[in-house]
Amino acid sequence: MDLSAYKGIIFDMDGTLVDSMPAHLDAWEKTCAIHEIPFDREWMYSLGGKPSFRIAEEINSYFQQNFDVQRLARTKYAFYEQIEHKGDVITSTYQILLDNKDSKKIAVGTGSRMIHAEPLLAETGILSLLDALVTADDVEKHKPNPDTFLEAARRLGLQPEECVVFEDTPMGVQAASAAGMDCYFVKDGEIIELIAASR
Repeated sequence: MDLSAYKGIIFDMDGTLVDSMPAHLDAWEKTCAIHEIPFDREWMYSLGGKPSFRIAEEINSYFQQNFDVQRLARTKYAFYEQIEHKGDVITSTYQILLDNKDSKKIAVGTGSRMIHAEPLLAETGILSLLDALVTADDVEKHKPNPDTFLEAARRLGLQPEECVVFEDTPMGVQAASAAGMDCYFVKDGEIIELIAASR
């Protein structure tokens, strides 16, 4: 993989750099069960990159319901917090981080809130390797909007076209493209393709 054209690398966190999506999905499955919401694991995974209250809004829209989105999000957070081990690093992307941390600026741009992102990144040893961290608390418009990645580039002191993104959901890839950044798509822990930004 030739990353010489880029000065910065921006990683999504859940499902891209840390295998934490199963923990999030398990928490959502329990939340849906107590609220009698049909649980579609594949559909829920496709929403990766959105903060939980935004996913709750998607649930209302998808199932034409009127749940209290903050209550749904709080319930999900509570189940997520009960999960002791939330995931290990994903070897393929973590190795890229290690290989490039001395020559490029490194950021994480995640749809998780700071209260959840920072402990997970610290626990996996990633936090100390980052030059910037952008969470759901740092932007108003979340993925598939470009704001998360644009803010990460800003904090790195780089232009969007100087950065490359690693993402595991179509929504995240869409956000990278909207930010004007090339994006490597990660599926099941493997980097499978480079999606060039349309400039």
